[in-house]
Amino acid sequence: MVSRSYSNLLDLASGDFPNFSREKKRLPRVATVAGVLSEIDDENSNSVGSDAPSSVSQERMIIVGNQLPLRAHRSSDGSGGWTFSWDEDSLLLQLKDGLGEDVEVIYVGCIKEQIVLSEQDEVSQTLLETFKCVPAFIPPELFSKFYHGFCKQHLWPLFHYMLPLSPDLGGRFDRSLWQAYVSVNKIFADKVMEVISPDDDFVWVHDYHLMVLPTFLRKRFNRVKLGFFLHSPFPSSEIYRTLPIRDELLRALLNADLIGFHTFDYARHFLSCCSRMLGVSYQSKRGYIGLEYFGRTVSIKILPVGIHIGQLQSVLNLPETEAKVAELQDQFKGQIVMLGVDDMDIFKGISLKLLAMEQLLSQNPSKRGKIVLVQIANPARGRGRDVQEVQSETHATVRRINKIFGRPGYQPVVLIDTPLQFYERIAYYVIAECCLVTAVRDGMNLIPYEYIICRQGNEKLDMTLGLDPSTAKSSMLVVSEFVGCSPSLSGAIRVNPWNIDAVAEAMDSALGVSDAEKQMRHEKHYRYVSTHDVAYWARSFLQDLERACRDHMRRRCWGIGFGLGFRVVALDPNFRKLSIDHIVSAYKRTKNRAILLDYDGTIMVPGSISTSPNAEAVAILDNLCRDPKNVVFLVSGKDRDTLAEWFSSCEGLGIAAEHGYFVRPNYGVDWETCVSVPDFSWKQIAEPVMKLYTETTDGSTIETKESALVWNFQYADPDFGSCQAKELLDHLESVLANEPVSVKSGPNIVEVKPQGVNKGLVAQHQLETMHQKGMLPDFVLCIGDDRSDEDMFEVIKSAAAGPSLSPVAEVFACTVGQKPSKAKYYLDDTAEILRMLLGLAEASAQDACKASQGSQRVVINKE
Repeated sequence: MVSRSYSNLLDLASGDFPNFSREKKRLPRVATVAGVLSEIDDENSNSVGSDAPSSVSQERMIIVGNQLPLRAHRSSDGSGGWTFSWDEDSLLLQLKDGLGEDVEVIYVGCIKEQIVLSEQDEVSQTLLETFKCVPAFIPPELFSKFYHGFCKQHLWPLFHYMLPLSPDLGGRFDRSLWQAYVSVNKIFADKVMEVISPDDDFVWVHDYHLMVLPTFLRKRFNRVKLGFFLHSPFPSSEIYRTLPIRDELLRALLNADLIGFHTFDYARHFLSCCSRMLGVSYQSKRGYIGLEYFGRTVSIKILPVGIHIGQLQSVLNLPETEAKVAELQDQFKGQIVMLGVDDMDIFKGISLKLLAMEQLLSQNPSKRGKIVLVQIANPARGRGRDVQEVQSETHATVRRINKIFGRPGYQPVVLIDTPLQFYERIAYYVIAECCLVTAVRDGMNLIPYEYIICRQGNEKLDMTLGLDPSTAKSSMLVVSEFVGCSPSLSGAIRVNPWNIDAVAEAMDSALGVSDAEKQMRHEKHYRYVSTHDVAYWARSFLQDLERACRDHMRRRCWGIGFGLGFRVVALDPNFRKLSIDHIVSAYKRTKNRAILLDYDGTIMVPGSISTSPNAEAVAILDNLCRDPKNVVFLVSGKDRDTLAEWFSSCEGLGIAAEHGYFVRPNYGVDWETCVSVPDFSWKQIAEPVMKLYTETTDGSTIETKESALVWNFQYADPDFGSCQAKELLDHLESVLANEPVSVKSGPNIVEVKPQGVNKGLVAQHQLETMHQKGMLPDFVLCIGDDRSDEDMFEVIKSAAAGPSLSPVAEVFACTVGQKPSKAKYYLDDTAEILRMLLGLAEASAQDACKASQGSQRVVINKE
């Protein structure tokens, strides 16, 4: 069977067959179910790693967007065929400049024009050969539901903070539109699969149209190197949580390796949603933000996109631009031009800008006849009644302002709602003294960037404008604080567009700024925009994507879950799931066994309202303790009285309470302390501080132990609780700096305990005790679920190479769940742990039964 990898598809398209003699040897395949990875290079198998080995060493990037960066029109030669050309305005085309000449780029997306079925094969062949584009042909009815339905009626309004409170505001959730969205994403995934060489290629998916695409790709290729960039805002969790398919979208995005956002606010909202809805927390390490998701680290990229400066400068050099600038300069002679360039939609705040202009003219009669607002209104990308209402309101407001403040030869507002050539828009940038962006919500908005570059101009335009080329350029910006470009434009006047008074005042201030100040602001903005162009953005994203994917090939992967709940579990090669059959077999072969068990999160499900153990768990532990070959210890952070009461029926169970501060080998022995603590006067310092944070953090509590104090915020707001925990940690470390205690943070807790107290001491003491009694352990099982248990794992790992264990000892350090750990093994949850312990207890019971039968036979023979 011929491979569907992109390189071979191009070979077929050109009539050349691939040369397999130079193919690289594939890395081992990845199993789709838990088990041992196959090292067999089986060409006929359905590998999730690749259909076939890559035959091309050149680095490749597959860029996937809703629309291909192409223009299409019918041929003018009468043949009825199609003619295609690059769309120079497309961001997907422009970003190619930042990827380097050594990176081959393939595009996957839709064509704006409708291609009939009979022409699709020919068009696909042409686009693949000529443009390296792979078109996704979507049936018109399906595309309408996908784009105009789900994308524009549900996602786009919600991501711009508009809730569907009534059918008129975005519309109620329609599951048929959601199904269309998923279907189109699946079509895109199939097209990517046709061209991808998964072991080599990078895939970069763009925007909210394709948010579930990462799941389809990750399901087919577990190790796919996948990035996603969201070009729209990401709403706060209070808004996003209203979406009925909120979990599905979050989980789909988390199947990417790198997720990009324009601003920290958007990233922060996404991280908050992951924390609140999925329980997935993030960490910042050495400047990088990452989410640990089933053993994979999903990186977060925060970088606003830039503009293609070369394209702008080439248009600035056109004679048509120069002529248009001269025309506009003559048209607005003696007037100061302020410019707005926006799409005609409800979020761009055009009407708010016009109202501010009306107020400015009303409060400043001296400015009438001297200032003009030119508003370029691009056609809306969506459709519906809201667009019509914006158009009607805009035209009515413009007519009113011009009627009140206009006079012969002067119109205070010039509304241009007809399509303009790019050079014409550039000309307006050149002559405008101030650019206004008053959007109430916008993902990025590159209009200010374009304006700054155009105001820098060139020598020809300087001559046209009558400027001295050696004079420093100037520009002024009034920018809404709700657009993505606002944080990067520190010299702009930022406004709340809803505050008409403030916008009018900002417009007045912008006009009154001194020339020197305008020049300084312009220089600052120009330096940023010129160095952070679209090429810089693309290059930076690719570098971070490479960094995020560098460990792919050394990790083992399992695909789990169904439908959009699918995710990949990625593990270190040395970190594997504990086989119950394997450990039971080792258990049966050994005679001196040490078993160390954590309680919360290991034997008891974390987060349970009832924290007492169930009868099954107690019975299993009791059966293990009855085996004379076993020494079983329960190591917990809970207090000794509680543990003693819960496990009073397990007479042979050793208990280490409060992380090992109190130790009792079995039921009939007094409690001992592992370290000597002269006094606990530090509690008088720590407890008032904890009480302060408890009073100000709803849902938090203080747990007072004999040796420790624990502040628990499990039931507090996740974000506020985490924030307060960090503050409390710093506060306690400061006030207890001279006390013999350690301050630690853990899952939903901050704990203060005596120095030197940790679970590792219990493990070390127990192994040494067994060694002193002549019971050299040949089987060690240690299970825990959080950071405090890592001390035990470290002791067990060190002991394996020392004299305290048998040279042939079977050592099993096991954590709960797939996460970074010093343990070598993992089990998924508490249920699996109890099932494994039950297997060990049954093995002990069988052994006891055999021993009993053997002793009976001896007695009978003697008689």
